[in-house]
Amino acid sequence: MTHPFLSIIIPAYNEAKRLPMTLIDIDKHLKDQDFTYEIIVVNDGSKDETADVVNRFLSLIDHLKLIDNKHNSGKGAVVRQGMLEAKGKWRLFMDADNSTSIVEFNKMIPYFQNYQVVIADRDLKESRLIPPQPWYKRVLGNFGNLIIQILLLPGIWDTQCGFKCFSEEAVQKIFSVSKIDRWGFDVEALALAKKLGYKIKRIPIFWVNDIRSHVKLSAYLEVFKEVFKIRWWLWKGDYKLNK
Repeated sequence: MTHPFLSIIIPAYNEAKRLPMTLIDIDKHLKDQDFTYEIIVVNDGSKDETADVVNRFLSLIDHLKLIDNKHNSGKGAVVRQGMLEAKGKWRLFMDADNSTSIVEFNKMIPYFQNYQVVIADRDLKESRLIPPQPWYKRVLGNFGNLIIQILLLPGIWDTQCGFKCFSEEAVQKIFSVSKIDRWGFDVEALALAKKLGYKIKRIPIFWVNDIRSHVKLSAYLEVFKEVFKIRWWLWKGDYKLNK
């Protein structure tokens, strides 16, 4: 299987406890689909048994692969690594906590003919969030998204949902030049997609808020800082884009 229809990239840092149920859910759903696929877990230098967990599943789940990095580089760095090493015609990255189940991918397929970037958007009125995010995360998220819209991505309220799909062509053009290694990588990928002229389709999803989330409040501040970096780099022409 040299070029599967779908590649799923799962960045993982200290996810030994949550990853097994995510892999089981993905396997259960994809076995019933009529398209080919691969599942790539990219270990970001975890200090727990994340890599060991994936290795134990290799013989149990079809088309599962592990990229095992020994040092922590950041979510953006390992998503970029996985996206570029994947072989799929479409490449989806999703969170290891399964906050958005792979079941939601089927909602994306109808848009592949007219779009090369399709993203989940929790802000759409049709989306369902259970339970809702804490008030302080909603406030920070809305404030941050307002800045992101003003500077980079007007019309996109949810840039941070970890469920985004790109065509093979879009992956090569976007992730081969992206620079952000940590939390602002989603914004950068979408800003580059827009700069390259790709239409971005937002779809509503069912999203489960895991109270054990590893995202700290400091990550929101880091995203704000990186948004200004991205805007500056775009203005200076630092990205070597191949249109």
